[in-house]
This record gives sequence, structure tokens and C-alpha cells, in this order.
Amino acid sequence: MEGPAESTSALQNPQDFHSDRPGASHSAANNNSPLVAQLQKLLFRRMLIGVNDGRFFLGVFHCIDKQGNIILQDAVEYRNTRRSATSPMDQRCLGLILIPASCRSSCHVDCSIEEQLSLLSLQK
Repeated sequence: MEGPAESTSALQNPQDFHSDRPGASHSAANNNSPLVAQLQKLLFRRMLIGVNDGRFFLGVFHCIDKQGNIILQDAVEYRNTRRSATSPMDQRCLGLILIPASCRSSCHVDCSIEEQLSLLSLQK
């Protein structure tokens, strides 16, 4: 990754991405919401997610549900087993994982500065 990217506030309120109307299509192609467009730009990008216990997960953003739970594919867990800031991080490959919204403390997308600015412009 090229350093930390801006966290995306779109992941804070996922209820805005779905329609609860009976018979409504949940296809992103049929929904013209700017929030859906923002999520479409995040699909299949590398994402670094921090959780409350200090671990980080790096993987490919696969999806988010209505509650804000995120699924990463090809995920790797990074954790510091020692309290020293200079100690190396342990890592292990996990594959497909679900990160509950209640555990998420940060969320960063791996992209260029220009892409970060375009993602941020959709938040207005």
C-alpha cells in the first residue's frame, strides 16, 4: 500500500445503500444513488481495516451488508504480539472473512491521491 488512504464515511451508514421497498431491486446497476456509486468504486480494491483489539486486516473489498459488516477476500491478519512499538507484526492468511461493523475502528482504501479525492467528492 502507498501509505494510509482516507477513511470512507460511506461505510459508516450502510442503510443508505439499500431500498426496503417490497419488490425493489437490490441490483447496484438499477440504483442511481451516489452512495451506491461510491461503493461500486470501492469494489475489488485493497482495503486495510483496523479493529478494536488492535489487529488489522488487509484484503480485497468484496461487499458490505445493510448493517455495515464488511467481507474481505484474500485477507491477511496483522497483529502485534508484543507491547513494544518496535516489535514486528505477526501475520497469517485468512482467506474470506467478515468484519462486524461493531468491531471496526478504521477503514482505509489503497488508491492514488486523485482517486481518494474523487471518492471524497461523492460524500457531499
